[in-house]
Amino acid sequence: MHIGGMMNLTLLDYPGLCACTVFFSGCDLRCPFCHNARLVKGLEGDMTDRVKEYLEKRKGILDGVCITGGEPLMQGDLEDFVKYVRGLGLKVKLDTNGTYPDRLKSFLDRGLIDYVAMDIKASPEDYPKLCGCKVDIERILESINVIRCSGADFEFRTTAVKGLHTRESIVEAARLAGDSKYYLQNFKDSGDTLGGSFEGFDGQELEDMISEIKSFNPKACLRG
Repeated sequence: MHIGGMMNLTLLDYPGLCACTVFFSGCDLRCPFCHNARLVKGLEGDMTDRVKEYLEKRKGILDGVCITGGEPLMQGDLEDFVKYVRGLGLKVKLDTNGTYPDRLKSFLDRGLIDYVAMDIKASPEDYPKLCGCKVDIERILESINVIRCSGADFEFRTTAVKGLHTRESIVEAARLAGDSKYYLQNFKDSGDTLGGSFEGFDGQELEDMISEIKSFNPKACLRG
């Protein structure tokens, strides 16, 4: 298992719950604007024992665990950790980029995941540019369908990056979510990006984007 980090108690990462966020190391994408560059490349060492100790000491305080990355579904032993978390009586939220639809469906079909947050990176034609590598868009679309049909709670989201996105590409990315819960969030520079310096859009630009998106998806909104 390759747990590379942990965030202490958070009320933000798992909507409505007091949770702990656990970061898995490694990712199959190379999004230049990624704010977890060290995690994406893969960290040496493993914090699994430390994370388990933290969770066990906070029984009765925590409601859930948010599993993020990197891309957690890359991990062959992720199921063991998910079952461990559920054994503590905690709910599980999974963040994913949507490139592993078969594994995602397996987890959801067996009721191992309570909440899924999937990043929709861009419009289909812009996926390679935003992800920094070749991407099978059919797998992305399959993951969206798997999530929408799963019965689990879920959200889709897009991070808006000036210079990589245009207003048009953001709107087309949002269309992939259909009429499902969708968040548009602005890029913020963490100082640890994978591919250089980027910036977000200004407030009015974001308002204009979300206004157009709301014309076909009333559930869409800005986050942050």
